[in-house]
Amino acid sequence: MPETKSFWKTKLNELEERNRINEGEKASNWRKSTLAQWNKSTGYQEKEYENSSSIPIRDIYTPEMLPENIDELLGLPGEYPFTRGVYPNMYRGKPWTMRMFSGFGSPEDTNKRLKYLISHGETGLSVAFDMPTLYAYDADNERSHGEIGKCGVNVTSLKDLEVIFDGINLSEVTTSMTINAPAAILTAMYFAIAQKQGHDLKNIGGTVQADILKEYIAQKEWIYPPEAHLRIIRDMMSFCTDNAPKWNYISISGYHIREAGSSAVQELAFTLADGFYYVDMGIKQGLNVDEFAPRLSFFFNSSINFFEEIAKMRAARRIWANVLKEKFHAKSKKAMMLRFHTQTSGYTLTWQQPLNNIVRTTIEAMAAILGGTQSLHTNSFDEAWALPSEEAVKVALRTQQILAEETGITDTMDPLGGSYYIEYLTSKMEEEAYRYFDKIDSLGGILEAVKKGYIQREIAATSYKRQRRLEENKEIMVGVNNYADPEEKPLNILRIGNEAEEIQLKRIREVKSHRNQEQVDRALAKLEEAFRNPDENVMPFIIEAVKTYSTIEEISNVGRKIYGGWKEPVIV
Repeated sequence: MPETKSFWKTKLNELEERNRINEGEKASNWRKSTLAQWNKSTGYQEKEYENSSSIPIRDIYTPEMLPENIDELLGLPGEYPFTRGVYPNMYRGKPWTMRMFSGFGSPEDTNKRLKYLISHGETGLSVAFDMPTLYAYDADNERSHGEIGKCGVNVTSLKDLEVIFDGINLSEVTTSMTINAPAAILTAMYFAIAQKQGHDLKNIGGTVQADILKEYIAQKEWIYPPEAHLRIIRDMMSFCTDNAPKWNYISISGYHIREAGSSAVQELAFTLADGFYYVDMGIKQGLNVDEFAPRLSFFFNSSINFFEEIAKMRAARRIWANVLKEKFHAKSKKAMMLRFHTQTSGYTLTWQQPLNNIVRTTIEAMAAILGGTQSLHTNSFDEAWALPSEEAVKVALRTQQILAEETGITDTMDPLGGSYYIEYLTSKMEEEAYRYFDKIDSLGGILEAVKKGYIQREIAATSYKRQRRLEENKEIMVGVNNYADPEEKPLNILRIGNEAEEIQLKRIREVKSHRNQEQVDRALAKLEEAFRNPDENVMPFIIEAVKTYSTIEEISNVGRKIYGGWKEPVIV
């Protein structure tokens, strides 16, 4: 394996040379004559354009501007380097999974919403959790007061997840769970329910986010220091590779990086850098890259700059395939195939004129589909106000169904492939991502770059720049800084009261009064021993603990006792 530094630097130099623009004589003459004369006669003053990644946008793109080996860079769908899609027939063979984000209030509320979505044609489940669950605090912890069920469903013990999936056969659905710091615990609970239903874990499919690196970068929901969380992820990778081969144990998330204010190319680069770290970690654990890498999936944001988002997703596939093959020596096509879920942007949603969000979400969903996503969540128009109402979530689901059934954009694979602009932008974003890879490597790798605050500062600077552009009207948000209405009509939004908290407090009291405390104490003691032994895989012990109805906080406190907490560096 070549040295990391020489690999990234060498690749960057290759891309800089490959992408050097040669406008060509025909375009040059057109600009000097036809365009110049038109501008003169109309009085048009040329101005500079750039996308969110600060990549300059030219007025015209021609074949001469593309790399000479463009056919090789493109390939064909289902073939290396997968620029045009990971499956040979893409949506002709099977539409993307329509996976609407659900989870609010009590487990009973969420169970009802999941069944509602299934009845309206949803093809994959996706569960969001509230803040106490994300930070691994029980419902009866004083820190949880007032937050139960507010931004997702509350889960304190296995009993809660049993209620959420009551009447849902886990062998007939795939479930995505947006949970990070306590991901191993929720995975263990899901596996325990599957086994109670009589299923072999080898037949259970789904995804858990678990990408803790992006928590330190963007979302800020962690329990332990980075090294402790990474050890648990390592153990999840090993356990699932051997016991649950259809379970995607890390959904490497660029979505939250983008929501924190990054540009598209920063989302691309930082997300893939996280992914490469997990690959390296698996190899160091002794796992075969061709066996475990296919279970690494990704989660991207699809924002409003249509062509930039499409190019980002195509570049992501090409980069992943190249690096897995050339740096990590993968031989399996499945290991080199970057598969990803997409969610339309949250930060482009506005509370002003919220029906405009339907249009924004539709455009962003189209970009995700044309970018080749494997599953898609469309945001609801009222989410800038609150958790989505049934009416809004139905419109969001119907948006996907209309795109799939009525528009014809799924009739052919990679319909924008070969567009001069798309191909140039794909190659340019690839180059800019390698520029970040090289910089991250010079700082000692992604973990050191995070601990030093470099990634966070880059995102903060980009976010600040965009906010200034909005305030100075250099960038327009319709209904916000232009075309605004003096009076906004109120929405009928979903309101979460205190009922969920009352239900959860009652349930945790019942769970604790009926469980076998000796079994709980014994399971937690064994888990502590496993945590203290760095060579022991903790997953079997976490599964055993959840089966005794140990709570999420009790299990996490075992780690808190050993590892302590972590504070991020000051970002200036």
